[in-house]
Amino acid sequence: MFGSLLLAGSRSPLARRAVSGFPLTRKVVDRFVAGESPDDAVAATRRLTDAGLSVTIDHLGEEVRDTGAAIDAVKAYVTLLGALRPLDLGRQAEVSVKLSALGQALDATMALDHARQIAAAARDCGSTVTLDMEDHTTVDSTLDILRALREDFPETGVAIQAYLFRSEADCRDLAGSRVRLVKGAYREPASVAHQKKTEVDMAYVRCLRILMAGTGYPMVATHDDRLIAITELLADRNDRDRESFEYQMLYGIRTDKQEALVGAGSQTRVYVPYGDDWYGYFMRRLAERPANVGFFLRSLSGK
Repeated sequence: MFGSLLLAGSRSPLARRAVSGFPLTRKVVDRFVAGESPDDAVAATRRLTDAGLSVTIDHLGEEVRDTGAAIDAVKAYVTLLGALRPLDLGRQAEVSVKLSALGQALDATMALDHARQIAAAARDCGSTVTLDMEDHTTVDSTLDILRALREDFPETGVAIQAYLFRSEADCRDLAGSRVRLVKGAYREPASVAHQKKTEVDMAYVRCLRILMAGTGYPMVATHDDRLIAITELLADRNDRDRESFEYQMLYGIRTDKQEALVGAGSQTRVYVPYGDDWYGYFMRRLAERPANVGFFLRSLSGK
C-alpha cells in the first residue's frame, strides 16, 4: 500500500513540490543520482569502471510534451556519448533511453528518428543503447520502435517488466536479443499487471527461464539474492558462461553486492542516472524497497 502511494506521488505535481522543497532531499537524491551534468556522469563512470563494473547511463527525463524538449534530450545524450568517447570503454559504458523523453507521446516516427541519432552516436564510440520500458500504455509503441531501430542497430537492447501479464510472451519473442529483465516500477492496474510481491517474483522467474534458455544476452536487473541464486542455477542448466549474461543493479543500492558479483567473475552493470529531472526516478526507487524509505527518513532526521 505504501509503495502504491509513493508511485502515485511520482506523478503528482503537488508531491513533487513538497519533496523537492525539503532542504535535505538533495542529500538523499545524491545516493541514487550521480549528479546533474555530463561531467558528473563521466566521473561516476570512471569510478565504477575502475572497480571492474560496467555502467548504463540514463539522462533523467520523461513524458516530454513539446518537440524542443525532445530535441534537448537527444542533444544531452549525444553530448554525454561524446564525453565518453575518449575513455574508450566500448560496451563497458552504454546508455539507457526513455522513448517518452524523445517525443514518443507526440509522434512515434519522431521518437524513432531521435533514437537513431543516439544509437549512431553510441556506435561511434563503440557503445550501444538500451530502451527503457515505461508504463503499460507505451509497450506496443516501444517494441515497434525497437524493431525499426534494430534494422540499423541490431545491438539495441530493451527492458521488459516482469509484472505485466504480457511479458512472458514478449520474452519469447525477444529471447534471441539483448533484454534487461526488471520487476517493474510503475503503478499499473490489476487488469494488466501482477499486484502482489510473490506473484511478481514468480513472474520474474518465469521470464528469466525463457531468456536464459534463449540465444540472446539476458541482463538480469535485480538486487534480490534469491533471484541471483536462481540465475546462477539457470546459467548452469543452460550451459551459459559468464560472458553470455550480466547482472544489473541501481546506482547507490547494494554496492557491496555489486562488488561481490564482480569478485566472483560475473558481468555486472550499474544503472547510473544523472540530470536535474530526478523526481520521478527518485520516488520510484523509494517505492521499490522499504530500506530506501528508511534511508530517506533517517537522512531527514539527521541520523
